[in-house]
Amino acid sequence: MQTQSYIAQFYQLFVRQYGTNNLPDCSNMCHESSGAALNETVGIGKGTVTLEDIETTDCLLIMGQNPGTNHPRMLTSLEKTVENGGKIISVNPLFETGLRAFSHPQKLKGVLGKATPLASQHVPVRLNGDLPFLKGMLKSVIEANAIDPAFIETYTHGYESFLAKINAVTWKEISQQSGVSEKEIRAAANTFIQAKDAITCWAMGLTQHHNAVATIREVVNLHLITGKIGRPKSGLCPVRGHSNVQGDRSMGVWEKMPESFLAALDKEFEFTSPPKHGYDAVDSIEAMLAGKARVFIGLGGNFLSASPDTHATAAAMRQCQLTAHIATKLNRGHLITGKRGLILPCLGRTEADLQKSGPQFVTVEDSMGVVHKSEGRLEPASHQLKSETAIVCGIARATLTETRVPWLAFSENYDLIRERIQRVIPGFQDFNARVRKPGGFYLPNGVKERSFQTATGKANFTINPLSPISLESGQLLLQTFRSHDQFNTTIYGNNDRYRGIKNERRVIFLNKEDMAERNISPEQPVDITSHFKGETRTAKLFLAIPYDTPKGCAAAYYPEANVLVPLGARAETSQTPISKSVIITIAPSSHA
Repeated sequence: MQTQSYIAQFYQLFVRQYGTNNLPDCSNMCHESSGAALNETVGIGKGTVTLEDIETTDCLLIMGQNPGTNHPRMLTSLEKTVENGGKIISVNPLFETGLRAFSHPQKLKGVLGKATPLASQHVPVRLNGDLPFLKGMLKSVIEANAIDPAFIETYTHGYESFLAKINAVTWKEISQQSGVSEKEIRAAANTFIQAKDAITCWAMGLTQHHNAVATIREVVNLHLITGKIGRPKSGLCPVRGHSNVQGDRSMGVWEKMPESFLAALDKEFEFTSPPKHGYDAVDSIEAMLAGKARVFIGLGGNFLSASPDTHATAAAMRQCQLTAHIATKLNRGHLITGKRGLILPCLGRTEADLQKSGPQFVTVEDSMGVVHKSEGRLEPASHQLKSETAIVCGIARATLTETRVPWLAFSENYDLIRERIQRVIPGFQDFNARVRKPGGFYLPNGVKERSFQTATGKANFTINPLSPISLESGQLLLQTFRSHDQFNTTIYGNNDRYRGIKNERRVIFLNKEDMAERNISPEQPVDITSHFKGETRTAKLFLAIPYDTPKGCAAAYYPEANVLVPLGARAETSQTPISKSVIITIAPSSHA
């Protein structure tokens, strides 16, 4: 599921009144690991900083993120960070072009080709080397006596146990498992220590590993031990991949919403929500395969191409009695149907949404917790197009024969649902008035005031053991990622100019030594086979591209490489697919 806030609210209400909590959504594939780690440690499943904080901080630690391709508008803020004297540290297997420098297209120097250097340090950890890297950062902080004892004493829990475990880890373990030297880690740590304020940003490079939750908890440990959280210019920033992925969760799209939310929802709409937790995205695929789930409704997005194990996902879709896609444009997933398949075209966000009460707008929530309006103004492509809201409300009216929810009225006037949301979800009071103000409004975030709504009432230090991936002879670790001509699963072209690829997507980026050891030549066609618990999956005819990536690490574009990601290989706790650490072997293609 990938949609705007009201539609998310309508949809989760419909699903729960129908009698289930089966609400898989896009967060399951990406930042579920972030939410799990942050809720446990600081009491809120989202970031704790503002865009202004990022632009004015002294140190920005960017881990497992490629803003030049995945979050290009962020580059303007990173440029401001540097211009304001801040230091940027890049921690990633690849030193991506977008973190090297930025030529602002709306500034004269950018037009003239004069780029602003961004990252002053790059730490080329190997795939899944982030957790040991962070342990090295923590050891450096402790050895430099750069901790904040007053913050630790007042606001945290579990410090002594955490400290003992960190002290027991050796630099030899850290260097071997991270793939970088003690000297490189200490240099990064020194920048972090000397900075009065610091922010850590991360994306899929941290969230899609078996130990993703542990790694993000270790990010939190770094900020807790230094006290660099809960104040301006310092904190945590999981960078979401597309508009309103965070807003969907705020509106209740989650298979295991807390009892407090369900109680408020039940009171407002006079029904009883089902108490049993539902299916997440991967659970849903398995349930469809087993015949336990027989109807699939896709509200935006491209479930087939975004999910792991493409062939298994396609088989699951075909097992359904009904598949229905509510979408603004066609995608390959619409061709893989159940016994009956429906495509319900809807208005896009740029198109005017005129209902009985007049022009309507929807809202979205960004990665900084800002809720703002989104109002289309273009003439719709067809007068027959309905809004997502009208479609979901129409389905609910046709399905639920006994309900007190005024679905028709909601579809005709979106102000009415905002009035109900403000009584269900904390932070949305006076919703209609506040969202109409320029720029919208910030949702409450207790961490910014050093209020930690956790089980202990404080921010929690956690213990996160090293858990290196064991590779057999000849095996590599593969990560999947986007090309520059791509947004999520939407591919605009076959070029990736930042990585030097033209008119091709079936490529695998390899370390030159790894290629030499396997007698693989540049651009030679190879077959890639993934290995998981005795199972193998093969993707054929990929061109081998020599690239500056750590030895033992490889990369390929998704969705083409998703066929290699095992359905059963998931992050602990969050169940996010481990798309950044797939065990593979490669061989010259038998189909060349």
